[in-house]
Order: sequence, then C-alpha cells, then structure tokens
Amino acid sequence: MSTLFLRTLREDPADAEVPSHRLLVRAGYVRRVAPGIYSWLPLGLKVLNNVATVVREEMDAIGAQEVQFPALLPREPYETTGRWTEYGEGLFRLKDRKGGDYLLGPTHEEMFTLMVKGECSSYKDLPLSLYQIQTKYRDEARPRAGILRGREFLMKDSYSFDLTDEGLAASYQAHRDAYVRIFERLGLEYKIVSAVSGAMGGSASEEFLGVAPTGEDTYVSCASCDYAANVEAATVRVPDDADPDAAAPLEVLDTPDTPTIDTLVTVMNDLGHPITAADTLKNVVLQLKQPTGERSLLVIGVPGDREVDLKAVEANVFPAELEPFDDFAKHPGLVKGYLGPQVLKDLKITYLVDPRVTQGSAWVTGANEPGRHAVNVVMGRDFEPDGVVPAAEVREGEGCPVCGSPLSIDRGIEIGHVFQLGRKFADAFGLDVLGPEGKPVRVTMGSYGIGVSRAVAAIAEQSHDDKGLVWPRSVAPADVHVVGVGKGDHKPVAERLAAELEAQGLRVLLDDRKASPGVAFKDAELIGIPTTLVIGKSLEDGEVELRDRRSGESRKLALDDAVAAVVAEVRG
Repeated sequence: MSTLFLRTLREDPADAEVPSHRLLVRAGYVRRVAPGIYSWLPLGLKVLNNVATVVREEMDAIGAQEVQFPALLPREPYETTGRWTEYGEGLFRLKDRKGGDYLLGPTHEEMFTLMVKGECSSYKDLPLSLYQIQTKYRDEARPRAGILRGREFLMKDSYSFDLTDEGLAASYQAHRDAYVRIFERLGLEYKIVSAVSGAMGGSASEEFLGVAPTGEDTYVSCASCDYAANVEAATVRVPDDADPDAAAPLEVLDTPDTPTIDTLVTVMNDLGHPITAADTLKNVVLQLKQPTGERSLLVIGVPGDREVDLKAVEANVFPAELEPFDDFAKHPGLVKGYLGPQVLKDLKITYLVDPRVTQGSAWVTGANEPGRHAVNVVMGRDFEPDGVVPAAEVREGEGCPVCGSPLSIDRGIEIGHVFQLGRKFADAFGLDVLGPEGKPVRVTMGSYGIGVSRAVAAIAEQSHDDKGLVWPRSVAPADVHVVGVGKGDHKPVAERLAAELEAQGLRVLLDDRKASPGVAFKDAELIGIPTTLVIGKSLEDGEVELRDRRSGESRKLALDDAVAAVVAEVRG
C-alpha cells in the first residue's frame, strides 16, 4: 500500500446519493470525471475485471464466443433499423472531418446481425452465440448514483442465432441458466421478473434485479407462487368482461365545484349515488414527445383511487417520451377537472387505459362540461380505448394474478436482461441462411445483457456496513489484507507472511505504510477485503489475529499456523 495508487477519504462526496457511490469513492475505487462518467482506480479496476472474468467464464461454458466491436459506429446500420431516430436524445452523435455521421454505441444488435450475415451462409453454421464485454454510451438525461446510472458504462451483450423458434427457446434458456450461475457466483441477492422489451422488441423478456432499496426499478412478487414482474409489465386480477349493452343508460349530472376525485365522491354521495373513488374513472392528460421532436396528446385512464405510474406508461409507449401537460387553453375540447373519455376519439387524442378498466365496466367520470359529471359511462359502449397498458400504480397486498395471494412490492437494480428478439433485426438486414431443404431461412435471434460496471455498484449496495465495503470473495480486489502495526518485528513479519501467502497463489494487499493502527484498521474496513491478517500486539506471544470482514469475527492463531489457516479460509 505504500506504493499503491490509492487515497482513501474520510468524508462522503457531496453528490453521493446511495451507499455504493459514497463508499466506492471514499475507498478509492472510482473517481468522478463528469456527470455520469467515472474513472476506475487500481483497486476498482481489479473488482471490475473480477466481475468480467466471472461473466466470461460462464458465457464460455455455454459455448458462446467472444468478439469485440468498436464503440464508434456509422449511422447507416442504425438508420436501417430506425434506431438512429428512435433513440432520440439518448444517442451521442458526432461527425467526422468529412461530415459523416457517427454515434457512440448504446448497444450493438445491428453490428452483431451484420457480422453474422457476412460470415454465416448455411444452417450448419447455427446455432451460434456471440458476446462482447465493451463500453456503451447513453446520454442519460439524469445521470445519478455514481456508476449505477452513468453515461458511459461497461456491459456484456450477447446474441444467439438460431434457425427455429424452438432453437431460440433453447438458447434463451441456456443464457438464463448462465445468468443464474453468474449472479450466484457474484454473491448477489437477485430476483428474476417479467419485463417489457422496450427498445429491443421481441417476445419473452425477463430482468434480473439486484435486490436493493436504492434501486430504480420497482417489482411485485408473490411469496405463495413464483410470480414476479417489474411493475411496467405486471398483470393484475381484473373483473371479467361484461356486456356493454346490458348497462344502465349514461346520465349527466350537475356536480359543481368537483375538480378532484375526493370532491366528486362527496357530491355524488350527497346526490344519492353512493360511490367510492374506485368507481370513478380518472383521466390524466400527458404529452407524447416522439424521437423526431413531434408532440401529441395522450390521455391515460385509471380508476380514481389509483395514481398513474408514469414510468410504467413510458416503458409501454417507447420510443416516445412523456411530458407534463397543463395548456388546456389551447385545447377547448378538454375540460380541466371534468374530462371524460367520451370525446377523445372525435378529438383524435390517443386514449390508453389500465387493465382494471374492462369491457362493459361502468364508471363515473367527467361529462366534458364545466361542473358536470356522467354516471354509467361504459367501456365498449360510450368509449373505446386505443390500447391497454399497466398504467396504475400497484399496491402492496394486491392479489397475485396467478394465485390470488397478497403481492409484495420491492425495489431492485437491473443487472441483467434477457430477450427473445425473434426476427426484428434479421428482417431489417435480411439475415438468411440456406436451410436443410436448400431454401433461404430467416434467422431468429435472442439478446442478453449484463451491466458489468453496474454489477459492481449493485454488489456494493448489498455488501457494506457502517464501516465500509464488504466484498464477496469472488470479486474482492485481493484475497487477504495483511496489516502490520506496531514496533519491532511487526512489519518484517507482515512482509514475510504476505510473501508466503502469495507463494500459495493468494492475492495479497499488504499495508506496509507508516500509518497508525487506527488509520490502518479504518482503511482495511473501508476497502472491504473479506479476510484481514493482523500482525499486532499479540506477536509478542507468538500469535497473529485473523479477522473476517463479513461476520466481524476474529480469532488468534499461532504465528506458525497463520499461512495454512488463511489459505484454508480463502479456499474453504
């Protein structure tokens, strides 16, 4: 440590929001360069490389082969798939000296597809899985939480190429199983949840979420069955559809001074129509911004006792982005506080409803006149939505859609995502091979990503205490931290033990600085190597101390037994 490029900090960085950001900076693993952009110092790079090694080993084990693409990419392939436009402001775009358009790669589906198209011509070349571990770039609007949400990050992306849908299912399962092994080896507590495909398209889609209260993703899960889903993809138990024509006729009532759900419920009960907020239909006006910059209105309908989950809606209207709306003066057909869906089709405004708004269901909602609401407004008779999306916030204890047991709501960090892409990119580039019948067959693809740098942060979020980081052994920057404190033979003995441990194949961090015991021990706790060997006061009695950073336990060892004991613990 006397020559290690390392400086630990006693104070938290001013912009730190989450434990991983705070501790990775304080322990000298990363340093901020700009918002969402970080440098890796020697200890941090060791951890990052250790995570990448685990990923490589498990990808190689399923027969995937590693390739490497450039980060600087031409515009044309992304024009072909439409993603030059779809990614909108999320792309880093640049021009070369000749005026040619380029981007910094946010993901590489186009490149993988073109590579396989150029190299594979027969069904005998398939199945095939390729992967890379490479830096990606996305111009995040709100980079935050250190390396958890950055504008430059390290990612493993892999792609499977198969002749049939059955082959794709087998490749998907192989990758999914590999991900289970990867995250278990990394010591991560994780949950596999159903997800939306977003920018990727495709059918089957699952996320691996590292369980953490600081995570940006919210998911629901059931303790009684295996149901789990990101809230953006969560399904809910809903009433059966009913016959719209069997409902009572629509009736408009005077409901002055009722611009909110609470005031509406009070007035309706006073008028002899006993209802709760769950009987009302809340219609929230938003603005859709397309990647081209074009804007249009969107109205979301949810039961009045629920709030709109904007993140879930945005995930389901990608590549458009949601923006707030309050300019009712420019849209006289939309009556603020009294808006109902009955007029939206005539106004050519897109209307999406939550699954709880079912065919034949009757609602109390706005009558599109100031101070008036309508009762018995029936879906399928009085209005038709343009689509159904999980738009309402899910509640703790809500019934599981599979077994009916109460759902729990937790937060997590997305560390992996697997998709059955299908033929979206193969269609875009005409990726065909000659099939066994001698005719061209369109290839089907899967896409599988792991956030390698994000996994470092996710591990730090789960593996720390009030003293510092507590790395799982599989990713720690060293196997053992040797600390010699005191006068006399302490440091020579520490150096000798460190050399003997290295000779046994262990990775050793030796604190040979002229630091006080307090500083040395605080740094050892902050840096978080799982095993610490202390050569201190007990050396006078022929003993050393072995500390377990994870459990906090320590024990005395005879000096002559120290090396064997440490080797046994590390390899245990």
